[in-house]
Amino acid sequence: MAGSDTTARASAGRSVPDTVKILIAGGFGVGKTTMVGSVSEIAPLRTEEPLTMAGLDVDDLNGVEEKRATTVALDFGRISVSDDLVLYLFGTPGQQRFWFMWNDLAVGALGAVVLVDVRRPKTSFAAIDFFENRGIPFVIAVNGFHGEHPYPVEDIRDALALPDGVPVLLCDARERESCRDVLVALIDLLIAEAAPAG
Repeated sequence: MAGSDTTARASAGRSVPDTVKILIAGGFGVGKTTMVGSVSEIAPLRTEEPLTMAGLDVDDLNGVEEKRATTVALDFGRISVSDDLVLYLFGTPGQQRFWFMWNDLAVGALGAVVLVDVRRPKTSFAAIDFFENRGIPFVIAVNGFHGEHPYPVEDIRDALALPDGVPVLLCDARERESCRDVLVALIDLLIAEAAPAG
């Protein structure tokens, strides 16, 4: 049914937009669910569950003591960047006990955003390593908690030991335009990497 609808739209002279799968990844409590929710043009799918006493010995709440719920599977949203391009956004769970799901979520992903909380930079290393090891292009989005960005981009790049080709952007995961700018920067990176050398 979906295939016939796509064919009908294409034959009627309306182009069918390209769709791209993007992962939003990072450590526990860095703002992945917030980012997907703020930028999505549809009501986002969330799989959040309340934090319980049972997880106290497992989940590291240092720096995010006020957190009350956590993603246990994925977040999903969609944004139309243009008439020709739609991004499907998949937010990964942040706790280490759910990292096994990242492999399945990464299937078919063309790129990723790694959200960073500069108060807890170590929480970002696993996501950076994951995408580097799989050759999936990514950008770093530094989420300014409370609207603050206390460190310059180059200091963040050095602290995360990033290669020069990885863009580092300052953002606010609560603001749609800020998140959209991050996604556009990722698309620019994907286009640049897909361009023939020479």
